[in-house]
Amino acid sequence: MRDTRPPEAAARADLVRLVRHLVGGRRARSDEARPDIAEDAAVVATFTVTEEGADVIVTRADGAKRTLPPAAMREAVSLGLVAKPDAEVSGRWHVLSPAVPFLKRALSDPEAAFAGQHRHIAPSTVETAVGRQTVQVNLAESPLAHISRLKEKSGKPFLPAEALEAGQRLHRDFTRAQLLPRMTMSYEPRLSTRTKGSGGGPEIADSAMTARTRVSRAMAAIGPELCGVAIDVCGFEKGLETVERERQWPARSAKLLLRAALMALARHYAPPPPASPPRRTHAWGAEGYRPDMDGGRGRGG
Repeated sequence: MRDTRPPEAAARADLVRLVRHLVGGRRARSDEARPDIAEDAAVVATFTVTEEGADVIVTRADGAKRTLPPAAMREAVSLGLVAKPDAEVSGRWHVLSPAVPFLKRALSDPEAAFAGQHRHIAPSTVETAVGRQTVQVNLAESPLAHISRLKEKSGKPFLPAEALEAGQRLHRDFTRAQLLPRMTMSYEPRLSTRTKGSGGGPEIADSAMTARTRVSRAMAAIGPELCGVAIDVCGFEKGLETVERERQWPARSAKLLLRAALMALARHYAPPPPASPPRRTHAWGAEGYRPDMDGGRGRGG
C-alpha cells in the first residue's frame, strides 16, 4: 500500500516507531494511545542493527525485531536517542536516556506534550459516594511513586506494599482534613464563614474534622521521632532530598526513616491479630479423686 503521508510526517512516524520499539518493549500497550513507559525503561538496553536490502532490522535484546528505513536510525543518532556501537562491543547499539522523554512527548496530545512528557499515568481505584471507581492518576506527582520503584540488593521492593498503601492513605486523610496550605484565592463571601459569637474562623466540615482525628491518631501511632518525615513526604509531598536539607539530615537517611515510619503506620491501620490465650488443659481423675487446693505444692517429698 502506497504511503500518502508527507515525507516529513512519514520520517517522524518511522522515528517514533523505532524509539517505541526500543523503549516501550513489552511495557507498551496494544493500543496506539499511549504506552505505559517507566522512567527507567531501557535506558541502558542494547540492540543490534542488520541490513536487509534497502531497510534495516532492529533486534532488541529479547529477540523482538522491527524493520525500518535507515533514515530513522540516522535521525535517532543525530537526536542523541541511541548511540553507535564501539569497535570492541561487537556491533551492539545502546539506547540513551533521552529516548524515554522523547517517546512520552511524541505520543502525548500535541497541546499537552510538555505535560505528557513529565507525567507517569497509571490506573487506580478511589472510593466515591457511589462506590469504587477506576481513575487515571499521575504517579510522578507524589514522592512515594519514586520510592515505590526503589529496590533492595536482593531485588525486593524497598517499600513493602502495605507500607506504600499506608502512605497513600495518610495522604488522602491529610488532604481531606484540609491541612494543606491554600494556594489560590477564596471567592466565598466573608459573611458566610462567620457565626455569631465565633472568632470569624472558617467552618470546618464534619468529614474534615473526622479526617483530622485520623491523622492525629496516625501520628501518635508512628511516634514523635518519625511522624515528621511521614507528614513531610505523604502530607506536604516533599522530596527526600528536600526533607534531608530542611532537617539537616545525612544523605540517604530520609528514605530509611520514612520506611520505618510507614511500617509503623501500616501496623496502625492493620494491626496484627491478638495472640490467642494459652489453651487450658483438663485432667480427668479416677473415682474418688479430689484435687488439691494448693495444686500439690503442700505435698511431702
